[in-house]
Amino acid sequence: MKIISSYSIKGGVGKTALSVNLAYTLQQAAQRTLLVDLDPQGASAFYFRVAPAKKFKSKEGWLMGDRLRRNIRESDYPGLDILPSNLAYRNFDLMLDRMGKSKKQLRRILRTLKDDYDFVVLDCPPGLTLLSENVFRASDRILVPVIPTTLSERTFTQLHEFFRQKELPESRIVPFFSMVQKRNRIHRDTMEAMIAEHPEFLATVIPFSADIERMGLHRKPVLAYASARSPAHAYRDLCAEIVRWEEKF
Repeated sequence: MKIISSYSIKGGVGKTALSVNLAYTLQQAAQRTLLVDLDPQGASAFYFRVAPAKKFKSKEGWLMGDRLRRNIRESDYPGLDILPSNLAYRNFDLMLDRMGKSKKQLRRILRTLKDDYDFVVLDCPPGLTLLSENVFRASDRILVPVIPTTLSERTFTQLHEFFRQKELPESRIVPFFSMVQKRNRIHRDTMEAMIAEHPEFLATVIPFSADIERMGLHRKPVLAYASARSPAHAYRDLCAEIVRWEEKF
């Protein structure tokens, strides 16, 4: 079982859109897939028409043992399951802090599912928190959407600095450009500069598009309702590139 997270320090960069479309792509490729919604807003579960998780009490622990499996829901796509979020997840860090080996709990919990799934996709909230560090330690690969602007470039540098500070393997970080406006000179210049410094950027670029924003209206992956449109082609290429990357390891 491989664990792939969609993460960024910044919000509003396309993390959930990637999570939803990647999970759908893996399901279409006959991979048993679990999408874990770690964001209190619960957007990825919403896109798959899945209700919020049952509210948990932090003193009980998060989704331990049977609680984990009781909260997993089937999606409309056989082979793709969803572990939905809840507003109470805003207290995730407090709960983790009370647990022993608090930086490694998420990986331990998810590894109990290794016989059930080929892939686990984590849709992560923004920020650098104890939950984030759990995600970094649990993930085989960390996909980072980057809008080609100065602020996104700065937060991407901060992410690498955090990994070095915590002695985490930077090779797990796999960035790609998201919400790109190719006519925007700043976007073009920033992409050129960042690729020169970080050649590990994936080749596929996700454009800024209203088709992607309509995921909330359709409550489906863009690949499911607009498969012939250019944004869907971009996500299809990106997900194929991610799968090829994983096959190297």
